[in-house]
Amino acid sequence: MLELKHISKWYNVGGKPTFILKDINLKINDGEFVSIMGPSGSGKSTLLHIIGMLDDASEGEYNFMDQAVHTLREKQRSQLYKQHIGFVFQAYHLIDELTVYENIETPLIYQNIKSSERKAMVADILDRFQIVGKKDLFPTQLSGGQQQLVGIARALIAKPRLLLADEPTGNLNSRQGEEIMDLFKQLNKDGVTIIQVTHSEKNAGYGSHIINLLDGRVEQ
Repeated sequence: MLELKHISKWYNVGGKPTFILKDINLKINDGEFVSIMGPSGSGKSTLLHIIGMLDDASEGEYNFMDQAVHTLREKQRSQLYKQHIGFVFQAYHLIDELTVYENIETPLIYQNIKSSERKAMVADILDRFQIVGKKDLFPTQLSGGQQQLVGIARALIAKPRLLLADEPTGNLNSRQGEEIMDLFKQLNKDGVTIIQVTHSEKNAGYGSHIINLLDGRVEQ
């Protein structure tokens, strides 16, 4: 599904490059469930953002579903992202001015899915996440756990091939966290490839394998 070759990311600080990621080589196959672990500042979120096409590498090659992402224009990348990738952010990234229903519907509007079909898809996922009663509320009226559920519902609504999750249970209580991880496990069984960044050994154990990052490098 995707391959990173010699990916590095740095920022120039006082004329010197400060590396966030250094020479990352990674291959992830269709249907895998990969957990990325490592201490704070090891480059986990940056790596996830590069895979999710929300950030560019400073050098290296990134191939996703037979497309050379590093050569694509921003518009082409954005198209590829919208079509195939769902992203669950640690800080939710919900749109405060939109209701729960409208937040979840947004990715479908980007994909030009017609209104009647959107209605059915949103109703289905509201039901699945047991948040039908919250559909007319705004993000600020929800608890952290509820906002995270909405963020995950939004990431899944367009049936992505690849789900990226940055600390998906970081703001949830242990029961909610387990429910989310069980849901991820089921999605993975249904064929969705998942890459999650996590501090939790328990959550990492849901995956098929673990990638450890330290100081911007993959530990072998």
